[in-house]
Amino acid sequence: MQNSIFQKAEDIRDVIRYLQKFKNATVVIYLDDKVIDSPLFSSHMKDIALLHEAGLKIVLIPGSRRRIDEILTDAKISWSFHNNVRITTPDAVQLIKMASFDVSNMVMTSLAANGITAIIGNWVRSRAKGIIDGLDYGAAGEIDKLQTDAILTVLNNGFIPIFPCIGWNSVGRPYNISSANLAQQIAIALKAEKLFFVMDNPTINGNNFETKDSMTFNENNDIAAMSVEDAEYFIEKNDTPLNIPLELATQACKNGVTRVHLVDGKIDGVLPTEIFSNLGSGTMIYTSNYGKIRPMQLTDIPTVLSIMRPAIEKGKLLPRTEKQLEEKQADYIVYEIDGAIHACSALHFYQGNQAEIAAVAVDENYAHMGIGQKMITLLLNEAKNKKQESVFILTTQAADLFEKIGFKQDTVDSLPEPRKALWTPERNSKVYRYNLCK
Repeated sequence: MQNSIFQKAEDIRDVIRYLQKFKNATVVIYLDDKVIDSPLFSSHMKDIALLHEAGLKIVLIPGSRRRIDEILTDAKISWSFHNNVRITTPDAVQLIKMASFDVSNMVMTSLAANGITAIIGNWVRSRAKGIIDGLDYGAAGEIDKLQTDAILTVLNNGFIPIFPCIGWNSVGRPYNISSANLAQQIAIALKAEKLFFVMDNPTINGNNFETKDSMTFNENNDIAAMSVEDAEYFIEKNDTPLNIPLELATQACKNGVTRVHLVDGKIDGVLPTEIFSNLGSGTMIYTSNYGKIRPMQLTDIPTVLSIMRPAIEKGKLLPRTEKQLEEKQADYIVYEIDGAIHACSALHFYQGNQAEIAAVAVDENYAHMGIGQKMITLLLNEAKNKKQESVFILTTQAADLFEKIGFKQDTVDSLPEPRKALWTPERNSKVYRYNLCK
């Protein structure tokens, strides 16, 4: 019961912390047309309305590929795709314009039902894509310029701007432009804190691709987060599925967008979950520190004790007091995600060039992320840098983890005397040692 209340409190603290972090932040959201046509559309729009009311500045770009398909089919106008760009004759653009505004109106109507005022605007200047390698792209256009001052005025007045997938040239001729590209360019132009691609199953599972250990994975081995550098590695090593705009996301981050989220529109509540929790429910591409290991500060101690508590109750850790942590503060490190601590560990030094890794505790909700192993590896490197000959640990239930890293079982007699004096047959901890003089 106590752990359940603690977890609820932690969830609430996450929400409060992120509300403070993203108050007045600009959030650009691309809604895939499959999501708009899905049973969850009204639920997503309600969440968007709530995010707007919470103080976030929302910009919406709805996809309209399926609606355009319907209208062109009814008009018996053919089209094709090349490099994911729709190619039609120029006379089809008026029908494409009608289809895209139909979808934008649907989004605006749904927002109105939630008490939110939105504006559909013509803030996009474009030019013809033209002829490339002999291929005439017809009605397809490229983004030439965004009227950012007008967009910012709409946002600052408390409205949500909606962008159909249409741009106009200097004489008012419309062109069909990519909604996903438009979302990326808007996010860059507005220096958005977040860009969302709400897609139909954009999951990136680590079992199906070449990945790196530095990426963050969830319990299903889906990639939950990766840096821009890791995303570029992924793109280089893998054929990214067409429904996953990973290159757009990576380029957005490289051009000033702090974080880009690829989320599954088939999951109810995916937007607030991704914004107001550390783990979220999709794949995040980021430029700033997402998860980092740093020295423990005195103000961290109450949280560190809370993280240790479940492990202490299960007999995995020895109990520790606030005073003990204060006295050994310099020995402790913590793992932090967006200002919240989710793991801790310590490195204690003894005579004879021996060090001990102790107090390894990870928030149970983050245990699948490999945080414990990352901290242990860092502490082993620190011990090596400080000329220690070996590092030992005492464990009752985590022998497999330490064996995986390379620790070998040792005897209690091998421990330095001060640590041996604390060993008890009742607890019967096993000793494992890592030799740094290999």
